[in-house]
Amino acid sequence: MINKRFLLECSITKFLKFGSKSFTLDELSKDLGISKKTIYKYFKNKEDLVSNSILFLIENYTEEYTEAIDKIEDPIEKIIVIYKIGLKYLEYFKPSFLFGLKKYYPKANALFENFKTEIVLETVHQFLIEARKIGYIRENIDLKLVCELYFLRMENVLFQNKNLFDEHSLDTLLQHIIINNLRGITTSKYSNPYF
Repeated sequence: MINKRFLLECSITKFLKFGSKSFTLDELSKDLGISKKTIYKYFKNKEDLVSNSILFLIENYTEEYTEAIDKIEDPIEKIIVIYKIGLKYLEYFKPSFLFGLKKYYPKANALFENFKTEIVLETVHQFLIEARKIGYIRENIDLKLVCELYFLRMENVLFQNKNLFDEHSLDTLLQHIIINNLRGITTSKYSNPYF
C-alpha cells in the first residue's frame, strides 16, 4: 500500500539519482504504478514533495549519526563518525540534484543549507570546543574558522569539477577531507583509531 513514507523513500532515491528537476511526478507515478492524484493526496506540489524528501533524508541521517555517536566518548571521533556517515549519504547525490535544489526549489534548498550550517556550526563546532577543553586540540586554533574552511561546504569540494566519488573510495575521501584536517589541529599527544 502506498503511504507518505513510501512516497518519500521512492522520491528521494529518484531525485538523488536523476536530479530534483529532471525527475517528474509523472515519472514517479508511472514507476510506482499509481496516479498523480495519489501523490497529491500527500503533497501539494512537486516543491512540497522535494522539500519533504529533503527533510526525510535529514531525519534519517540525523537518526543514524546520533545513534552511532552515542556510543563514543571522544569528541573528535564523534566528528569523524558524523562525516563518515555523511559521506555515505553524499555518495548517492548527483551534482544535478544539488544544482536543481538551488535553482528550482528554494524552500528545499534552504532546508538543506540550514541543516548543513546547523550540523557544522553547532554540533561539530561544539565537539571541537569540547575536544580543546580536554586538551585534544591546540589552543591557538580558531575553531569556527576550521568549521567554515573544512566542514561547511564539503559538497562543493566533492562535486565542484567532477564527482570525486567516481574516482575515490569513501575511506580515502574521509581520510583526506576530514581526518587529515582534524589531525592538523590536534595536539601531539592526541590519537584515535582513525589517526
